[in-house]
Amino acid sequence: MMNNGIKDTLGRFVRHEAAPGILLILAMLAALVAANTGAAALYSRLLETTLSVGVGASELEKPLLLWINDGLMAIFFLFVGLELKREVLYGELSDRRKVILPLFAALGGIAVPSAIYAYINWGNDVAMKGWAIPAATDIAFALGILAILGSRVPVVLKVLLASVAVLDDLAAIAIIAVFYTKELSMLSLGIAALMLLGLLILNRFRVRAAAPYLLLGAVLWFAVLKSGVHATLAGVALAAFIPAGGPKREGEHGLLERMEHGLHPWVVFAILPVFAFANAGVPLVGLGSEAFLGSVPLGIMLGLFFGKPLGVFFASWLAVRLGVARLPSGVGWWHLLGVGMLCGIGFTMSLFIGSLAFETSGGAANIVEDRVGILAGSFLSALAGVAVLLAAHRWATAGKKTGDGMLAGPVSFFAGFGERRLRLVKSAGAAVGLVFLVGTLTAARDFVEEDYEEPTSPQMEPIEAPWMTVPGTMVAGMEEGRSLETSNRGIIRKEK
Repeated sequence: MMNNGIKDTLGRFVRHEAAPGILLILAMLAALVAANTGAAALYSRLLETTLSVGVGASELEKPLLLWINDGLMAIFFLFVGLELKREVLYGELSDRRKVILPLFAALGGIAVPSAIYAYINWGNDVAMKGWAIPAATDIAFALGILAILGSRVPVVLKVLLASVAVLDDLAAIAIIAVFYTKELSMLSLGIAALMLLGLLILNRFRVRAAAPYLLLGAVLWFAVLKSGVHATLAGVALAAFIPAGGPKREGEHGLLERMEHGLHPWVVFAILPVFAFANAGVPLVGLGSEAFLGSVPLGIMLGLFFGKPLGVFFASWLAVRLGVARLPSGVGWWHLLGVGMLCGIGFTMSLFIGSLAFETSGGAANIVEDRVGILAGSFLSALAGVAVLLAAHRWATAGKKTGDGMLAGPVSFFAGFGERRLRLVKSAGAAVGLVFLVGTLTAARDFVEEDYEEPTSPQMEPIEAPWMTVPGTMVAGMEEGRSLETSNRGIIRKEK
């Protein structure tokens, strides 16, 4: 009887919409505890465990951390790509105007945080290498938090956030490929192009079996891995060629739907929690308040907490006002502001970009500082996003009208104002907000330039740990009878 009770409880938990988000938070907390207690050494050794896959005399050898980041996350991005493709073809994003809105939001959410970081760090060549850190969004944590809110947010809002976050992550991967890739392997890129051509042929000939796509996808992943481009891009590319097959007859499902449904439990209950545990273990012991005041952490915090919601909100507002997009049904401006704040959860993708930016650029002291800014900015963004979305739900439940205006919603004080006077009040409020933001950024920049000295205490020294190691700077040794050829995506071992 007890076993049946446990099974029923686990079954209800697994079926609950918030289960994936809860698992992510638990995995993140477990990683932080492990990295900041006596278990830190064990945690480090676990992530450093080397695994290899070989064909004949050649092997691909990588530490466990990189198998998770480059391998498991490629499957995650395959799942995300399948979901997005389904929505674009015959879901919420099938309307062109609905696609343009998340595109504008993603572009604004990249440009404004990057500009804020660059403004604060202008003139510091090393710090400027991290300009893209606050531009990233951790789609897993953002969607997990939104899932915890459950029915308190419109279902279409989850699709909107997923679309914005996916476009944001794709842009981040493109930024990594263009700005943070030192060397590209043209041979590997050529092999990847051939695999894409093969996938296109399969799609055009309407092949409905999954095996040929997965086989070519595996080779594509390996080629992208060795090309110098982040391997998760292979998952998105593979998803683009999986045939949807158009509208289905009752009881039938196309390959896209079958693969999406098959991957779903593995992604939300295994891949994402493992990824969170492997990447969230940031050492915090010994960090004082001064760690938040450097130009790098301050630029990241302000970029994530202020830049993301401002960029997402005003870019979306501009798209609607220009008439090229419209808000989804049931979504108001306060919902959109909450989504923008959740997009400020940079976390894992920001950590990865930070490693690429500072590990090999002479900015070793910034490796700890950028993580402080990422954690603080992501945490504040999560709290603010939840607060705004819960408030929007209460206002909607109470029958408050959102209205069409940018600042309309919970404030009914101006309801009796005339249209012209109300427009004047809104314009004045926007102007005051802009002046306040510029003043805050200027004061922050002046502070870090004139009054603040970068901390040089031992606590701020870089910590040798696998989660702070950039793929591509892994040091290869020599073994008897074998030579190791290194690349930026692992180690190829060949017999002599």
